[in-house]
Amino acid sequence: MTTEKIYNFMGLRKIAAAFSITLLLISVASLAINGLKFGLDFTGGSLIEVGYQQEPDLNGIRDKLQQAGYEDAIVQTFGSPVDILIRMGVAHDPKLGDTVLQTLQSGETQELTLRRNEYVGAQVGEELREQGGLGMLLALFMVMVYVAFRFQLKFSIGAVTALAHDVLIVLGFFSVLQLDFDLTVLAAILAVIGYSLNDTIVVSDRIRENFRRMRKSEPIEIMNVSLSQTLGRTLVTSLTTLLVLVALAVFGGEMIFGFAVALLVGVFIGTYSSIYVAANILILLGICKEDLIPPEKPDGDEIDEMP
Repeated sequence: MTTEKIYNFMGLRKIAAAFSITLLLISVASLAINGLKFGLDFTGGSLIEVGYQQEPDLNGIRDKLQQAGYEDAIVQTFGSPVDILIRMGVAHDPKLGDTVLQTLQSGETQELTLRRNEYVGAQVGEELREQGGLGMLLALFMVMVYVAFRFQLKFSIGAVTALAHDVLIVLGFFSVLQLDFDLTVLAAILAVIGYSLNDTIVVSDRIRENFRRMRKSEPIEIMNVSLSQTLGRTLVTSLTTLLVLVALAVFGGEMIFGFAVALLVGVFIGTYSSIYVAANILILLGICKEDLIPPEKPDGDEIDEMP
């Protein structure tokens, strides 16, 4: 008969708590000082689409735009390799498209075509930002209600704390490095909430099961057993997901780069939080078997004897 190896996860809970608090302080400080570098989806700006006859060099296009004074221009393919989308955080100018077209046409032997010159208003971006933030808060609230109903209030507090921990650290990562924060990154953060919640629910379910099965064990011992039993599933899921995300970040192009990076950070920190943050919160809240084990019936309430 084989016995499972039990790891002393909770023996490092104070170190893990210090690590999480440090990351959260850095994230909150950076968000307060630097803020987020919002993309055009939130701030407004100009969208210019240029058609090439042959596949162009994107780095060459960026160099030309920077030399012309458009240093914040984002250049990416759109639909096909010969369709180039240029995003700029500049005020609306009906002649901007023609000016950019002339800049790119210089030195080119092929004929370029201006296909689109549009402007995304800042008011639209502000509404999107507010709705996105409300969507995240609503998601966290619904998670708290579900976990409280499905498990117990202490599990609900632990799960929501872990999710808030993950979201703040991902936002802090984008704030510290000043990476563009657009709607694709917001979508990735919502996906991180779902991924982290799934991991936390699996761990919580095993903790609840072991509290009912290991009635004479201490809470820390039960936590270690539960986390050790789910470790293999957690690592396999996380590693396979990370492999896909690395491929997307490296080969997916600029359009989904922010999405892939946000998910990479989120999956990594979400795996960590499902092991340490949620379980740490349960220990701090004093989880015990009385919270999870149904009360035993008195002897007199057992099955009545037949006359």
